[in-house]
Amino acid sequence: MGKKADFRLQKKLDHIAFIMDGNGRWANARGLPRHLGHKAACKKIREIFDACDEQGIKVVSLYAFSTENWSRPQDEIDHLMDYLEEFLARELEPLHQKGGKILISGDLGRIRPKTRQACLDAVAYTANNQGCILNICLNYGGRDEIVRAAKKLIEEVQAGKLDPKDIDESVFAAHLWHPLPDVDLMIRTSGESRLSNFLLYELAYAEFIFTPTQWPDFGKEKLLECLKEYESRDRRYGGLSNGK
Repeated sequence: MGKKADFRLQKKLDHIAFIMDGNGRWANARGLPRHLGHKAACKKIREIFDACDEQGIKVVSLYAFSTENWSRPQDEIDHLMDYLEEFLARELEPLHQKGGKILISGDLGRIRPKTRQACLDAVAYTANNQGCILNICLNYGGRDEIVRAAKKLIEEVQAGKLDPKDIDESVFAAHLWHPLPDVDLMIRTSGESRLSNFLLYELAYAEFIFTPTQWPDFGKEKLLECLKEYESRDRRYGGLSNGK
């Protein structure tokens, strides 16, 4: 029997988003401190990014730290920031060499200075790259993003820079953290079936997949399974299905 053909995505998928859930539970199940689950999670990012890039996906968004995560123990937060810094130090140059572009969605004002600077340096270093975008959602909340966009629009209207009659969905979307395409597929690991305030505006017509696999165990093969599931779905955008 010949070699099985590699899967190649045929359906349009410009933007894929991940809620990287289950890291603490993964560690607990192995008798490890919770923060080592986050460390293992960071080591999975490059594998998933490369696999998405191979499939021609233009944007990969990761829910790294939410506006609600500040309620976690400070020690766990500190470890999360440590591992993000380590990831950037380890992967920035390889991502840059393959044309990857790093963006940060979220308010960096509350992020500790060392981590904030590492993020800003990564964004600046890859700013001119034209390859797959790694959008790291850090101190990010979907509602916060929408409120911020609304405030920016109000300021522009009050300054006479924008006519309220010209505000439509495209104008509103341009005032979000970044002018990225809408999410086509959102994957949440570890079996939870909720959005947790993630990319609420951008997920309007996304397909959702909730997998029981915990993020540290979510590798390329699991991703390809999800992409095959996505490819089998009939995206109607409010219209009729192919089968009427």
